[in-house]
Amino acid sequence: MKRAVLLAALGVVGCGDGGGSDTPRLVVSAASSMTEALNECSPSFPDAKVRLSFAGSDELAGQIRQGVKPDVYAAANTKLPDALHEEGLLSAPVKFATNTFVLAVPKDSKIDSIEDLTAKGVKLAIGSESVPIGSYTRDTLAKLPAAQSNAILANVRSNEPDVKGIVGKLTQGAVDAGFVYVTDVNATGGELRAIQLPAEVEPQVTYEAGVVKGAKHPDEAKTYIDGLRDGACADAMSKAGFGRAP
Repeated sequence: MKRAVLLAALGVVGCGDGGGSDTPRLVVSAASSMTEALNECSPSFPDAKVRLSFAGSDELAGQIRQGVKPDVYAAANTKLPDALHEEGLLSAPVKFATNTFVLAVPKDSKIDSIEDLTAKGVKLAIGSESVPIGSYTRDTLAKLPAAQSNAILANVRSNEPDVKGIVGKLTQGAVDAGFVYVTDVNATGGELRAIQLPAEVEPQVTYEAGVVKGAKHPDEAKTYIDGLRDGACADAMSKAGFGRAP
């Protein structure tokens, strides 16, 4: 089973879109919350043809640990890139963006606050424990009074492998609420509404990226990462609702 998963990952990362033989193909593995922004900016990257692969940050890190070698790894937290760097699998990671963790509900929902999630019958989708969005969710709930946190967790109906899975459950009407990033709400074009969380429980969401050890195009990978901080991709991310990393 693990071998099949690894081969599938290699297939996703290895496939290309054509292009001239002299044009480098840069493979970027990125957190799914970056889908819209990177799809917008990557075609204009001047140094290479960019092949994007999106999934949960933990899944992408697991692929790298199994031997998949994209050029760039970009995660929705700092924990996973830092761990890969310590393992010798990633260059020193660079912080390039921030995001806002919010409660998302359908636009016409009567849910208006995190307190409303304790009501009987509310259906909630959250990220799985290993993915950044799930980790941020559990950290947030741990800051609430125990009774409130337990009541909210009792209403969880789905643990998703990435943030797009949560958005999908919400837009399909399968659940009443979910914890996501504000950029994911923005990307629904008004289908979902973001509810800001109290400052005392809101986590700090910071994105990091690095060049994967053994990357085929390390120079182009570094240039792409530089562009996440200051360039077309940084502009696209700002437009999508991301913040600039300090």
